Amino acid sequence: MTAPAQDVEHIAPPPTADMAERHAAWKPGIVPFLLPFLVLLAFGLWSYLPNDTPMGWVLTIVWSLPVVGVMVGLQGGLLIRRRVRRADEMVPPAPVEEDFLIVLVPTIGRHDTYPALERSVLSYVDHLPRYFPQMRVDVLTEEGCEAGDRIQALEERSPLIRVVTVPKAYVTDNGTRFKARANHYSHELRIAEGEALDDVWVLHMDDDTAVGPDTAGAVAQFINRQRRAHPDDAKHMAQGILTYPRENAVNLFTWLADAVRPADDIARFRALTGTGTPVAGVHGELLLLRASIEATIGWDFGPKAIVEDAQLALNFCRRYPGRSDWFNGRCYGASPASARDFIKQRERWAWGLVALCFNRTIPLRYRWFLAVCVATWILGPLQHIGAVLLIAWFTGNMNTSPVTQSVVVLWSLNFAYVIWTYWEGLRLNALVSSSGRRKWWEPIVVVGLIPVFSILEGLGGFRGFIKFVRREENKFVVIAKPA
Repeated sequence: MTAPAQDVEHIAPPPTADMAERHAAWKPGIVPFLLPFLVLLAFGLWSYLPNDTPMGWVLTIVWSLPVVGVMVGLQGGLLIRRRVRRADEMVPPAPVEEDFLIVLVPTIGRHDTYPALERSVLSYVDHLPRYFPQMRVDVLTEEGCEAGDRIQALEERSPLIRVVTVPKAYVTDNGTRFKARANHYSHELRIAEGEALDDVWVLHMDDDTAVGPDTAGAVAQFINRQRRAHPDDAKHMAQGILTYPRENAVNLFTWLADAVRPADDIARFRALTGTGTPVAGVHGELLLLRASIEATIGWDFGPKAIVEDAQLALNFCRRYPGRSDWFNGRCYGASPASARDFIKQRERWAWGLVALCFNRTIPLRYRWFLAVCVATWILGPLQHIGAVLLIAWFTGNMNTSPVTQSVVVLWSLNFAYVIWTYWEGLRLNALVSSSGRRKWWEPIVVVGLIPVFSILEGLGGFRGFIKFVRREENKFVVIAKPA
């Protein structure tokens, strides 16, 4: 089961050599939230006019809905700040001598996704062996895929790499398709090969997401902590942070728009996954799962599953409450190459998540929070200030105040939180870039473009919802991956 670590072509991670020091010193800011909140609150209270019209009631409900997710997100940011203050109490990363690590990388195997796959896979064999003397990288692809020969040649780059090919004839019991089908094949293969054990960990990665030395240290630190923990307290799942280095971006606009994603990891995912119950779901990158636990859940979620990572998380909540965690490690992805791809990506996520919210095989107590977040997302076009003013102009009533003045506090929280997520997400993405800092104009531009970004996010979410309502045939859209 153990493959020796050997030297391969060096693929430098996006950040520079001092990344560990940068990451250790980083913590979410308070001022980027507090200042907008106070300004918005003061303006809202000053400009408030009583509004008990139908428009006032609609605005009160739609603009107040995000507050549930906002409060959870703020909790996550505060938890990170507390962890940073206690950083000196953490045991430094050390090699994992006893546990075995399998890095699983599913790929559709197209020529336009191969360059990113190669970059990512070589980063695993370059950086992870320092902390994992026992490891393997499984590249999971489909029989007869377009770039099959190029993927097969990856095995020659390092003895740590194994290409696992899913036969075209493979069918799961529940007829699962797409990425979940491939993951289930890998899961059954591990069981057959005797690797579904407590001391085997599966690190799920996307084919465009690389790691650095800091990632390896954070994963090792987490696994060693579980070995020292009491069996009743040990965790079985953990999630890190997905970031986007500037060097990986081929489109500056979508790179700025994706500032919201790492912010979500340090907010909602930190608060929920990090406190044991990932009811907001998880994402498929930097997802660490004990192989013995994954063997009890599997990925056979049926033919409609296109957000298999979130569905796995909700099933995990039901079977292993309190057993997930969050760790302060980064992985390095790439934003969509165009605004069109950006919308297509969000559309697939929304399509699958809406279906998951209506999935009665999962108890409502594990679905309701995700349902609120998804409802907030797909109502995005109605939450846009431009749409509201346009509707107000048509109705002849330009009063956009809520029904009661106290609701202004909720609205100020929600809007300040949105500003905070883009501000801190941009800061994180700049931190993992080669320069390690934002350019002077980037914070101004990213905040100024929030109304545009919200249109793209809302459009993708709404289109996904329409596809669900129309019961269209599920499609697992994979966008091109920048190298």
